[in-house]
Amino acid sequence: MVKPKKRKTVTDERILSVQDLHVTFNTYGGTVQAVRGVNFDLYKGETLAIVGESGCGKSVTSNAIMGLIQQPPGKISSKGVHFKTQDLTKLSKKEMRKIQGVDISMIFQDPMTALNPTLTIGEQLTEGVKQHKNLSKAEAKERAIDMLKLVGIPNPDERLKQYPHQFSGGMRQRIVIAIALICEPELLIADEPTTALDVTIQAQILELFEEIQAKTGVSIILITHDLGVVAKIADRIAVMYAGKVIETGDKREIFYNPQHPYTQGLLTSVPRLDLAGGELKPIDGTPPDLFAPPAGCPFAARCPFSMDVCTNVYPEVTALSETHKVDCWLQDPRAQKLIDEQAFAR
Repeated sequence: MVKPKKRKTVTDERILSVQDLHVTFNTYGGTVQAVRGVNFDLYKGETLAIVGESGCGKSVTSNAIMGLIQQPPGKISSKGVHFKTQDLTKLSKKEMRKIQGVDISMIFQDPMTALNPTLTIGEQLTEGVKQHKNLSKAEAKERAIDMLKLVGIPNPDERLKQYPHQFSGGMRQRIVIAIALICEPELLIADEPTTALDVTIQAQILELFEEIQAKTGVSIILITHDLGVVAKIADRIAVMYAGKVIETGDKREIFYNPQHPYTQGLLTSVPRLDLAGGELKPIDGTPPDLFAPPAGCPFAARCPFSMDVCTNVYPEVTALSETHKVDCWLQDPRAQKLIDEQAFAR
């Protein structure tokens, strides 16, 4: 008899609250406004997926939360990045180090470069837990063995003695996950965790995330451009474009009732098995220059429904439900008259 999988539990306890986050970078060519007023919340046991094209600010947002933005040339400002009761933007580097890898951990994009090739897997696994948890060498080794078992690596006793080059890409990604989880964090940020893996291994890693979340209750921010990954494990989705979160909603709302033209464009750009032989519909144009972002909606130049107001004024947030919010003039009641007039003129 197959034992049923344990299901995860999402509670009303807010783990993370990001309020009006801005990140800029001073360069020789000017100031890049990489993140421009990002807002979102994350709850205990929840998976929030942040999706969007390359360069939209997903990774910069996660690095700002983790305190990994070098200042200068970077500059972070916000009304608050609250992890439980602490505002992470107000902490010193020393205070932040006590949180990094312990309360908040991060899985970086490429497992091939995330591991140190000169150290054994055992050394890399036990380094953090010995420092932060004050465990003895023997206790840290036992903890490392348990983590390798948790992420599905066989013969953990022997594997601890081996080096990264002796593992496959999928195994290395599992080890990176084990390193991120060994100190039992409450928040895990996974930055494109399946990008370098083939589709079979991707499915295994996503299933591993689900199992770990069900066992530990960890909250996850999943950063990706792969909507297939989002459909598999996300509870809520935040769509980013040009440094802004332009639409948020639960998985069903985003996939079955997308309201922002950019979100709709992302979904129609994805291959679908139920539309065999159909052509993909790419989004025409390119993202705006973040050295001088537009005053209005950043997607206006690429949007087939763009109006004059879209180009000149950024839309306010329109709440379509308790969970579904969108920044788009098409959904703003005040713009409906303009939309009807424009449609009539055409």
